[in-house]
Amino acid sequence: MLDSLALLLEKTFLLAHFYFFTATLSEKEECTKHRDESARYRRGDLLEVPRTLFTHFGIYLGDNKVAHLMPDILLVLARNKAQIQKIVTNKRLILGVIYKYASIRVDTVEDFAYGSDILLNTMDTTLRRQPLAGEEVARRAEKLIGQIPYSLLWNNCEHFVTYCRYGTAVSLQTEKFCECLKSVIRDQRSVLFTAVIGMLSMFYLGIAPYTALPTFIVPFTLWMAG
Repeated sequence: MLDSLALLLEKTFLLAHFYFFTATLSEKEECTKHRDESARYRRGDLLEVPRTLFTHFGIYLGDNKVAHLMPDILLVLARNKAQIQKIVTNKRLILGVIYKYASIRVDTVEDFAYGSDILLNTMDTTLRRQPLAGEEVARRAEKLIGQIPYSLLWNNCEHFVTYCRYGTAVSLQTEKFCECLKSVIRDQRSVLFTAVIGMLSMFYLGIAPYTALPTFIVPFTLWMAG
């Protein structure tokens, strides 16, 4: 019995070691790939990394370095610069968004990509604007390095890179979100839905009419304004 258990544990450790080695190898291959790709980037290029729900942007500074705006809760909680400079995890990023703390920081191309593929200067075609000279773009980015006020809609990573590369801060992701929000507000079904919720709140939860009144007024006003 003990021999069988020891054999099982030995196989488990060997399997775990194999998976760890495979993951490490994959990470090394990923770093090598990005380093090879960085040879085609020029100082001042706009780099774009598609994520699941959004797209992240940065400005290439040369020497495998990228300046990008990142929300980070450690800017509030930590004093150790070495700790803050470590790659920003998803948890740090989300809490930074909530508390509206961010910085324009410099990371390697690999850390900036965070395992995703990188698109190069696609915004030039999308915005149909003439970019500034690459050196001017990079200098603008370098001047802004450090802590900066953050807003998910009005001052995000896309605003940063468009200001640096085109001289005007815009965010197509924000514009798309606002258009979607307007379409929801303009939809009479959303007004009807909130009105039904307000009625149910009064009849079944005992909420006073004056408390539930904003449920009717706010969506109706937004719908009319839209």
